[in-house]
Amino acid sequence: MEDKLNIGGRQVDSRLFMGTGKFADYRLMSEVIKASKAQVVTVALRRVDFGAPEENMLSYLPPDTILMPNTSGARNAAEAIRIARIAREAGCGNWVKIEVVSDQKYLLPDNFETIKAIEVLVKEGFVVLPYMSPDLMAAKRMAEAGAAAIMPLGAPIGTNRGLKTRELVQILISEIDLPIIVDAGIGRPSEAAEAMELGAAAVLVNTAIATADNPVLMAEAFAQAVEAGRKAFLSGPGSTQRFAQASSPLTGFLRNEESAST
Repeated sequence: MEDKLNIGGRQVDSRLFMGTGKFADYRLMSEVIKASKAQVVTVALRRVDFGAPEENMLSYLPPDTILMPNTSGARNAAEAIRIARIAREAGCGNWVKIEVVSDQKYLLPDNFETIKAIEVLVKEGFVVLPYMSPDLMAAKRMAEAGAAAIMPLGAPIGTNRGLKTRELVQILISEIDLPIIVDAGIGRPSEAAEAMELGAAAVLVNTAIATADNPVLMAEAFAQAVEAGRKAFLSGPGSTQRFAQASSPLTGFLRNEESAST
């Protein structure tokens, strides 16, 4: 059975999406992306220097990369819309991760302003993937506005704290008929596998890989964990039970042996 992820009419082969921040240099970033086998890569537009080719991080990305600029730094819908338009005009394509954050302590996304940005950008032909606080009603409105996927946070961005919003993410997976991509907070490959086992379509990881002692090896670990988690979800895990259930009969064998010897 072919299991492919489709977003905005485009097939995505890898369910591990990669961020590009916090790497020591662009060469390491490039090695990590190759090791992760990620196809979708997100980048903050303010980190791209189009005037200096040798310093342009885009030149270090694999040729088959689906570039997804994010609107990092936007504090409201108007700023997010402006950044998205600039990115497209600069040749970054029409995929965009909407990221609207006005809270500077916890960096939690503003769902209301995000919805307003989606409504405008979808009409302009963008493939919009909104980063959001996991709330069912907000996710429904984002879907109605034309979002191509929904990207709820697992924990506050950059914390490596794991899937703290597990129950809320599970609700979105169950109720929203769009790919649910867990973004932010995942700190270990096991947590990425957990998200995939829930039925998430993909996960986006940056800090957990970039801050590892060996980022390349960690990228490989995340790639394997995401693949394993997806296979576990597709296999239909068995139900949990309150009491122990033996996998082999506990009675009969010794009694039969005793009968045969008398």
